[in-house]
Amino acid sequence: MRPDQPAADRYADRMADTPPGSPLPSSPAPAAPSVGEAPRMPLRRLGWRRFLVLAGVVLLIAACAVFMVFRLGQSLGVQALLIGVVAAILPVPVLVACFLWLDRYEPEPLKYLIFCFAWGAFVSTAASLTVNEFAANRFADWGLPDALTGVLVAPFIEELTKALGPILLLVFRRREWSGITDGLVYCGLSAVGFAMVENILYLGGLGYASGADRYGPATGTQQVIAIFIVRILLFGFAHPLFTSMTGVGLGIAARTADRRVRVLAPIGGLLLAMMLHGTWNLLPTLTQATGQALIMLYGFLGLMVPVFFGMVGLAVWLRAWEGRLTERTLPDYVRAGWLSPPEVAALSSLGRRHAARSWARRVAGDAGVRAMRGYQFAATRLALLRDGTLRGLDRKPADQERTAREERELLDAISAYRSFFVGRDPQAPTGVWDGSRYHLRFPDGIQRPVDAPDEPVVPIPVVLAPAAPPVGYAPSGWPAALRPPAPWPPNHP
Repeated sequence: MRPDQPAADRYADRMADTPPGSPLPSSPAPAAPSVGEAPRMPLRRLGWRRFLVLAGVVLLIAACAVFMVFRLGQSLGVQALLIGVVAAILPVPVLVACFLWLDRYEPEPLKYLIFCFAWGAFVSTAASLTVNEFAANRFADWGLPDALTGVLVAPFIEELTKALGPILLLVFRRREWSGITDGLVYCGLSAVGFAMVENILYLGGLGYASGADRYGPATGTQQVIAIFIVRILLFGFAHPLFTSMTGVGLGIAARTADRRVRVLAPIGGLLLAMMLHGTWNLLPTLTQATGQALIMLYGFLGLMVPVFFGMVGLAVWLRAWEGRLTERTLPDYVRAGWLSPPEVAALSSLGRRHAARSWARRVAGDAGVRAMRGYQFAATRLALLRDGTLRGLDRKPADQERTAREERELLDAISAYRSFFVGRDPQAPTGVWDGSRYHLRFPDGIQRPVDAPDEPVVPIPVVLAPAAPPVGYAPSGWPAALRPPAPWPPNHP
């Protein structure tokens, strides 16, 4: 956000080097400040097909949940089941909070987050438990050790079923994916749900039930604590780490127009997740077979720890990249007159977004801060939509028309949100942005044009210059170059 040269009429061009893509609508007339409730994005209609699909998914998850409760209760008993549930739930809020922190720039719809968590907790565990038990019985019939199930079967069925939920979202709701960050969030939550139910089995069965049956409740409690420390405090990241490999592949597929990458990236990520999971399960098997505890230690320090910190570093970098996406794409809308430079600058980091919300609360109260949150979310969605257009994600005419319609809805929402706080700050100068310069009214009552500063002041909420009515939203007539901003009317008051 720091141009190399003094600001001039091409100030927005120097904010980011954005390649030409679809045309942008002409900037609208400024919306009048409102005092009511903050506007909301239009909701999708729930047609009968979507209703049937939604009902089928809900029934599947509910059926698997009932199945898992019955199986766990039957094998563990009520007391061990309750103890396992309480102990297994303890780390879930922390892990979920980590993924929600990662997704703060463009939070995903709550219903999709719940879907992924429930899918991993019930559907994936139900399928994995059935397949693993079948494989264990076959290995026993063949005279093979039961440990082979954990190495040869469990990694493949567990990673596949954990990934199926996010894969369904990618197939049917691809527009909800903003990239690898969303892949990590969706797959991570699915893995957290899976690990929670699996931990119930370990904590309640191998922990409390086995110890209480042999030596009494005190021993069972001690075993629960020991398993909790080893399995959750030390290795609680394992399942999310494995499935994050699939999340990376799905995220890459979501933001590419190459059909080969769309297919190969998820397959590669899934195979990597299976291999990492299988290697992790192989370490204790080799340790037990050879009696060499160093195998587990070397495998943990030499493989799992570097992979874990590498994935954490990638996640943090991707989070920052998503924040900088607004700087790369929204200057197109600055040139077209829909946004001003300070608005783009105020979106570039979480600190600046928080400062903008604090300012909105000061000048417009609770309605202003709600409007600022909606404004920031809509602007981030607009940046992702623009980035997808530049990447060529929408090839079909129907997808292009839908993109154009969503772009119009987001721009209208941004204008409506802006009306809650623009012009309300008595400490800010009255000004208008015309796409290249400010037109500020000075204390002598005269309005003068002022070049934009080298670094935008955050925030300067100015009214946008009125222009011709929006035209050309249909994607069929999109030219290769961006439409230039509307000229500033000389007789503007």
